Amino acid sequence: MGTVSRSYQEAEEGRSGKEQVIIGATSLFKTYRTHGIEVPALSDVSIRVKRAEMVAIMGPSGCGKTTLLNCLAGLDTVDSGSVCINGLDLTHMSDRNRTDFRARDMGFVFQSFNLIPVLSAVENVELPLLVLQQRASVARRAAQEMLAAVGLSHREKHRPAELSGGQRQRVAIARALVNEPAIVWADEPTGNLDSDSAEEIMTLLAELNSSRGQTLVLVTHAPEVGARAGRIIRMRDGRIV
Repeated sequence: MGTVSRSYQEAEEGRSGKEQVIIGATSLFKTYRTHGIEVPALSDVSIRVKRAEMVAIMGPSGCGKTTLLNCLAGLDTVDSGSVCINGLDLTHMSDRNRTDFRARDMGFVFQSFNLIPVLSAVENVELPLLVLQQRASVARRAAQEMLAAVGLSHREKHRPAELSGGQRQRVAIARALVNEPAIVWADEPTGNLDSDSAEEIMTLLAELNSSRGQTLVLVTHAPEVGARAGRIIRMRDGRIV
């Protein structure tokens, strides 16, 4: 009976462990082909990220970290290997299904902010919800609540040009989180910020990750940014080292 109990417990623990893994990639290969020249970007990369983890992918420029993030998020395709997000295999989805999945379940924060210049802060933040065909009143209320969460209630009517770099990135973070995604991807989220603003943004990301339980995967070359993550994955020459 003891053996049966142990076997049952081990099976349950195994199931629990699998359930915790929200990002799973196996043997990813990716090569860019330009003017007849092949440039390997990813070589046999496998990775697992658990739900609610905050993970930093680090390495020198050109090592493949942004390519890895794009492939994990379904923004780019791989030559071979598999990417599973929340139990769904992105590599076998159609382009349209991948796009819909990203819109529903993922949020993105980029170095260049990618805000629409003619829209106010609150209009930028509510945009993902309007794309998902939420009612305008519901989208506006959610956007206002998210701007409050990042400390920008007083700037909701300002356009990007009227905001500082740190404030623009806060708007971008609010936009990434407004649809309550399971995963937030951040590519050099502090790359265009001064050191004080960068510290503020990383503190905000860490607090939101902790309070909301959303998985956060960020790409960075800055040691002080990587140090804020719960785990660091280091890359070199398209491989995890």
